[in-house]
Amino acid sequence: MLLLLLVSFATSLVSMAWLIWQGRTHAQRYGQDMPQRFHIGHTPRLGGLGMLLSYWLGALLMLWLGKHWGIAASYQQVILPLYLLTPAVLCGIAEDWSQRIPVRWRLLATLASAVGLCLMLDLHIPRLDIAPLDALWLGAPWLGWVLAVLAIGGLPHAFNIIDGYNGLAGMVALLVGMALIYVSLLVGDRTLAAQLVVFLGATAGFLAWNYPHGKIFAGDGGAYLWGLVLAYGSVTLVCRHPQVSPWFPMLLLCYPVFETLFSIYRKKIRGQSPGQADALHLHQLIFRRMVRVVLDNDDEAEEMLKRNNRTSPYLWGMTLLTVIPAALFWQNSVLLMLCCALFVVLYVWAYWAIVRFKLPKGW
Repeated sequence: MLLLLLVSFATSLVSMAWLIWQGRTHAQRYGQDMPQRFHIGHTPRLGGLGMLLSYWLGALLMLWLGKHWGIAASYQQVILPLYLLTPAVLCGIAEDWSQRIPVRWRLLATLASAVGLCLMLDLHIPRLDIAPLDALWLGAPWLGWVLAVLAIGGLPHAFNIIDGYNGLAGMVALLVGMALIYVSLLVGDRTLAAQLVVFLGATAGFLAWNYPHGKIFAGDGGAYLWGLVLAYGSVTLVCRHPQVSPWFPMLLLCYPVFETLFSIYRKKIRGQSPGQADALHLHQLIFRRMVRVVLDNDDEAEEMLKRNNRTSPYLWGMTLLTVIPAALFWQNSVLLMLCCALFVVLYVWAYWAIVRFKLPKGW
């Protein structure tokens, strides 16, 4: 698997360099007045394209050489999932390039990929490990299919929401991916583990350019790739292996999922559309109210970059609060549910504490 990691990493690294070189003109299309913009200058938002190319090359290599590594790699297991998720990622890349694809069309694209994955690969959530609901699940198995579609179709947009600062969403994807690989190997699913290793290599190649210098951004395409692959891996683990708790991926992805749900709630009570961008997400509040940089000069771009980079570690730490217990208790639904509840309480407390935090005079 090391070769898969190195090949996908190297391909992603080179692809990003080429996109940075070629993408300067494209980057000027991204408006200076965007509420979620926290950088100065023109930076290409085509990192998703480089990661997608890297993922494809790694998957083809895995299909070609998998038998030599003891990986039962078949077309249906390796290439078909990529075929099914690629159109949604390309839709995100089209938005990154043109800034003209409406939110509803992008949502439909990810849901269409989710439906394709669930139908073609027979993916579903077989149980919830909650006795009354599991009885309902047995009588209406289509509920597990619907939940899987919503999870796979919705997570790309959750990653798009948290993708606001250098290294933030990419490192979250990396941490979650490593936990999925760990559990995949524990249950003997080397094929899924190898797919996720390719995904990690592609993401790491992007992060080498994105953090800390912010030379390229993932864009919608990158966020959709992260969300689709991680959701596919999560649902596949729960579907194939009864010993894996359905609450394992829920805790693992609790930060992006709850950030999305909380944002929808927050916008609804303010009379806004859930699809309307704003600058009140947790990572944006941390950037504005908690991160401070003292420079020896008045370089606004350098100050913005350093504050941008110092925001992400706060959320990496929050992600570890879910990834570590998820990896430790991946079979224990009761403990996983308790950890999910504790995270929700922590998130809400942290959000309102920052909102009510009084800034120093002149800040």
